[in-house]
Amino acid sequence: MNIEEKIKVNIIEAFQKIYNAEIPEKSIQIQKTRKEFIGDFTVVVFPFLRFSKKSPEQTAEQLGIYLKDNFSEIKEFNVIKGFLNLKFYDSFWLNFLNTTLLEDNYGFVKSNEDSEKIMIEYSSPNTNKPLHLGHIRNNLLGYSIAQILKANGKNVVKVNLVNDRGIHICKSMLAWQKWGNGETPDSTGLKGDKLVGNYYVKFDQEYKKQIADLINKGISAEEAKKQAPLLIEAQNMLLKWERKDADVLELWKKMNAWVYKGFDETYNNLGIDFDKVYYESETYLLGKSIVAEGLKKGVLNKKEDGSVWADLTKDGLDEKLLLRADGTSVYMTQDIGTANQRFAEYNNDKLIYVVGNEQNYHFQVLALVLKKLGFSWADNLFHLSYGMVELPEGKMKSREGTVVDADDLLNEMIETARETSEELGKLDSYSKEEVNNVVKTIALGALKYFMLKVDPKKNMLFNPKESIDFNGNTGPFIQYSYARIKSILNKAKDQKIEKSDCVSSNIKISEKEVNLIKLIFDYPATISEAADNYSPALIANYIYDLAKEFNQFYHDCTILKEPDNDIRNFRLLLSQMIGDIIKSSMSLLGINVPDRM
Repeated sequence: MNIEEKIKVNIIEAFQKIYNAEIPEKSIQIQKTRKEFIGDFTVVVFPFLRFSKKSPEQTAEQLGIYLKDNFSEIKEFNVIKGFLNLKFYDSFWLNFLNTTLLEDNYGFVKSNEDSEKIMIEYSSPNTNKPLHLGHIRNNLLGYSIAQILKANGKNVVKVNLVNDRGIHICKSMLAWQKWGNGETPDSTGLKGDKLVGNYYVKFDQEYKKQIADLINKGISAEEAKKQAPLLIEAQNMLLKWERKDADVLELWKKMNAWVYKGFDETYNNLGIDFDKVYYESETYLLGKSIVAEGLKKGVLNKKEDGSVWADLTKDGLDEKLLLRADGTSVYMTQDIGTANQRFAEYNNDKLIYVVGNEQNYHFQVLALVLKKLGFSWADNLFHLSYGMVELPEGKMKSREGTVVDADDLLNEMIETARETSEELGKLDSYSKEEVNNVVKTIALGALKYFMLKVDPKKNMLFNPKESIDFNGNTGPFIQYSYARIKSILNKAKDQKIEKSDCVSSNIKISEKEVNLIKLIFDYPATISEAADNYSPALIANYIYDLAKEFNQFYHDCTILKEPDNDIRNFRLLLSQMIGDIIKSSMSLLGINVPDRM
């Protein structure tokens, strides 16, 4: 029984004894005491007034007296209006610290065969361009949320759906065919995804020239966009691909292979992985049979031109195209089929799509159409909608070549981390190999932390220079705090300072030390809350608070030079526990922490 449950049991007993009343457990609200008040836990008294028939202050006072008399851990209490603040003895917190020191993976819940099965889809790149800044936020969110869900005991499957077919892919292929002169990643020294992306930009440049020429000849802008020869050629190439034209398929496979190799390199550099990769070219036809069945049952309707639609007007939406007049599928059709396949393959309890908020409507429609088609699991789809990420320079457009390439950003982060570390003299005693490893760890930590500390639902501005600051709410500050703890523990070992496995419950500790133990106490609930809200930001900001409190404690309290053996032992064990939590919580964000910096 944890402490909150114990408080609840005692409150229920108190009302039976004092007021001869049975109060429901759900009416008991227990919160952390706000910093400006004295206390550890606060009980909200207002829901009890209909049972006590007394004022909030009287009820809280009588309840406080009962709890102090019958709950040995409570040292004192105070009443602020309708709130009862409970202050516990230091021995309670010291005993709690001892229990956590004995736990492996404190705060984590082990999964088993009966644990909830959750599939999470993230990344979903197109094979006509390299991964960019927006993909980085997507990948980091998806991977981190998967880690957090695992830490809550869920069975998690991480999947990627690669968009490897369609008109946008054909645009890159056609441009390379026309202007590539047979160049390859090997002949140019470019990553394959970067090379192919250059031809997507090239297509757009030449396409715009053709549109301008047509407009100059008196054709309307709208018609010029449709009549441009390049676009017509790309559309014909897509038709050939769908008919399995041998030459088009060979070109498609060759250029996609270049891109996949480039993607894998970027994923590896980011520390991102997947349990399974789906390809749109293998899944885009899956939904057609489901749509045909829905048409047969009268759930869907066919128009005069042969196109198939879902009428969602009664649900406050519009009509949604599912099959074109020529019988070809659309994204929605593919997602219907892919979702069905995934639930059949894995028997998921939930399927989470990590996709930007510009697709909110798409996923609202997807769940509704699946429900109308009779799939009971449609209610188990969840769109994790996240905000856009921008740089100080503003928005990006991939077809115009103004996107920030993920690899370029990573390289910039590494160089910035190297420059900042050298300026601060943090790498003076390192070998060249150690410098490279630490710099990369700092750079990735800075990037990931800065991206993940913002609530996923919010748009964000990413500033590379600001993210690598060794002070403030940044990854390097937290990494440095961990390295400081490792240094303290190593020095204790070198000085042969003995450290036992538990702390004495009789020592006197400061309020700052109690606050650190209370933050340790909060860790499991923080992991749980982060999973419930699909928000790595809750973990990120928790770690920052913990690291900040530790650094203040380190500044105010002696550790290795503390003359009292029991207090020194406590402070070493407290530091060790905080170091372990920083390491495990940073791992939930996909971030490594170096032992020294």
